[in-house]
This record gives sequence, structure tokens and C-alpha cells, in this order.
Amino acid sequence: MPDHEAAEPRQKASPLIRYLDRVSLGLLTPDQGPRLDFSKPAGENALTSAGSVSWRVFRNPISLYIGGVTAVLMELAEPRVRSGVWDHSSFRTDPMSRMKRTGLAAMVTVYGAQSEARRMIAAIVALHGQVSGLTPGGEAYGANDPELLDWVQATASFGFVEAYSAYVRPLSDADRNQFLIEAMPAARLYGAVGAPTSLAQRQALFEALLPRLEPSDIVLEFLAIMQRTKVFPPPFGALQTLLVRAGVALVPQPMRQKLGLGRAWDVSPWQHRLIAALARMSDRLILPSSPPVQACRRLGLNPKAVFS
Repeated sequence: MPDHEAAEPRQKASPLIRYLDRVSLGLLTPDQGPRLDFSKPAGENALTSAGSVSWRVFRNPISLYIGGVTAVLMELAEPRVRSGVWDHSSFRTDPMSRMKRTGLAAMVTVYGAQSEARRMIAAIVALHGQVSGLTPGGEAYGANDPELLDWVQATASFGFVEAYSAYVRPLSDADRNQFLIEAMPAARLYGAVGAPTSLAQRQALFEALLPRLEPSDIVLEFLAIMQRTKVFPPPFGALQTLLVRAGVALVPQPMRQKLGLGRAWDVSPWQHRLIAALARMSDRLILPSSPPVQACRRLGLNPKAVFS
């Protein structure tokens, strides 16, 4: 059997790996509801294939956190998306639970069995169907509006792929384009039928919506919540504020100017090196309970071969 198809070898994990595995599992386990087993059903493919750019990008917790901050900042710059998110979300009152649910949804979309991913996405779409209202400026919005879904999809893709490229492993434009293409099966299920499938399309969307973007106190409130909510355990928790700043720094400059996030949010060269060292270290970890490793187990693959 070829190495990339070999079953995961069973080895006793070190105390550090066991500790990090428990922490990682806790970050993806909702406070209510059953824990999802990504290793079942055996043999069922995910919406994205093993060895894809998406499988590489979404397994790194440091770059995912940074990219998530970037994506949400860009989303909140659009007034209809901002009202939809902020007026119908528990993020302000229970940010940790909301982050766990969002993180789990991303993992299911990328690593979960297709049947599980389709069920989850259908439930989210149904829930979003109940979200509508008016912005403070009087614009109507609905969470399932395809234009808004395309914006959310584009900004999320930008945040995750650019954070990975900046802090883990540089990605080529071909990688970035492939990442956008890989996201389309899930994007269509969510209703983002016009989401960009190339860098050129994404840039065109960013330029088209730039005049609509605007600053808001909600953006600063979001950043404050992200800095004070304890996500990472010691000793990584001490770096959380720095990771938030790294997320701000990745926002495209024209959008960052629109949001009024000046040079105080910059990341210095030595800080960039520190974050990159941490992110690259985390990229080498094989955590037995993590969704990508469980997904490899479901498909009979050796995670060390898949993620080498």
C-alpha cells in the first residue's frame, strides 16, 4: 500500500501532545449538543479532498484565528452584513460559545463527511432564513441574500488563505485560486452562488463594494471582545492580543483606511517572526482528536503523509 494511503500508525502520544489535543478538542466542542466524530462514516469523502489546499489551510489554529479576525473585520465593514451579524448574534454576550460553533462549522465544511456537512449547512441556511431587518441607515437585509453571502464567502476565503500564507507557508497565486475553487461546493450549498472563483474575481468584488464600506463603533467593540476573551491556554494566551493585531494588519489597506484602523494596529517585524514561529510549530503537530486527523482516519489515510 502506498505511503499516502497507509493507515495512521498507532503510537503513544507525548504528554504535550495529549495536553494540546485536549485543548484543541475543547475549542471545537459546543457547550451543548453531542460531540461530532469526524472519523465516521468510514470511507465517506468530504466536500474538499484530502491533500487539497483547503485541508492544509484549515488545520492550523494560529493562522485560522488570525484569518478569522481579518475576515470578520472585512464583513463588519459592510453595513448590511454588520447589522445582520451584530443584531442577531450572541457574540457580545457569549463570544466563546459563538466562536466554538463557528469553528466547528468550518471544520465540518472542510473535513466532515459530505452527508454530515450537507445536513449542517442546510440547518444553518434554515436558521439564516429567519434573520432579516433594517440597518441604522434604513437598508433592508436578509442573511440569505446572495450578494451578502458572496461578500462573506470572499472575505472569509481572503482572511484564511492570506493568514496561512503570511505566517505558515507562502502560497502561490495558483494555490490561492485553487483554494477559491475548492470552496465552491460548500459556498453553493450556503447560497453564495456568485462567490469569486479566482483572484481576479475576488479583487473585482472588493473594488465594487469598497464605496459601501464604512467605519463603526461595532468594529472596535469586536476587537475589544477578541482581545479579552480567553481562547488560547497558557502560555499562548499571552499572545492573543498580538494575534488580533496580526488579523487587523492583514486587512487590505483601502478597507483598513475605511475602518479607521491606523498604524497602532501594525505588527512589527519581530512580532511577525514570533507569530510565524508559533504558527509553523503548530502546523507540525498531529493531534489525534483534531478534525483533520479524524478525517484521515475516516478515509484510511496517514495524516503524516497527507500533511507533510
